[in-house]
Amino acid sequence: MAPQNQLQLDIYGELLDSIYLYDKYGEPISHELWSDLSRLLEWVCQNWDRPDEGIWEVRGGTQHLFYSRLMCWVAVDRGLRLAAKRSFPAPVQRWASTRDAIYQQMHTEFWNEKMKSFVQTKGGNTVDASSLLAPLVRFISPTDPRWLSTQAAIERDLLDDSLVYRYRSDDGLTGNEGTFGICSFWFIECLARSGDVKRARFLFEKMLGYANHLGLYGEELGPSGEHLGNFPQAFTHLALISAAYAVDRKLDRR
Repeated sequence: MAPQNQLQLDIYGELLDSIYLYDKYGEPISHELWSDLSRLLEWVCQNWDRPDEGIWEVRGGTQHLFYSRLMCWVAVDRGLRLAAKRSFPAPVQRWASTRDAIYQQMHTEFWNEKMKSFVQTKGGNTVDASSLLAPLVRFISPTDPRWLSTQAAIERDLLDDSLVYRYRSDDGLTGNEGTFGICSFWFIECLARSGDVKRARFLFEKMLGYANHLGLYGEELGPSGEHLGNFPQAFTHLALISAAYAVDRKLDRR
């Protein structure tokens, strides 16, 4: 499918979270921007339950994806937080109802009771490393039993030493791919936030050994540690910084 025809619902959560953080730590947003965001959030409220291509743009066609639901939840949640913090006009009751509906669906239709894990697709039986964002965006506590069992399932199915694959399910492409640096650093941050700071630090220091001589990372790491995909990959470095901050903060508290 041509990129302009793809539906990727996750982008709205990433946008709203960025604006929420900018308003909190940077400059207060304007009336005009809030008006635009309100229209965008109305669209999200009407379209969040659609199948889409998702963060990984898998080639197997559109699906109902956990990560896309997660980021739609983030979009509406951050909109509600902005409205409350800045006293912006908003249909708070309708937005809150949508946010809660997404939450309930994720905890029922994207929860596999047999696996004790959130899964990649609605009613599915495979895990996806993008689920590691759930505690990082405050959808669920990093020490919630449901999250800890999901984290354990991701470790069992996707972790190879300190390296994390993004998923193991059929994506419509032949051949094998490497592990994703961003996923490895997400996993490390989840470990730190859950309280296992010793292991988080150990894996973080192992990951540092995969950087090249300039301290840079590609998108993927191959079986021999070779850099694959886009290079350098900015997203990998952003996840590295976030993981480093999380580990350092936990060490300071200790």
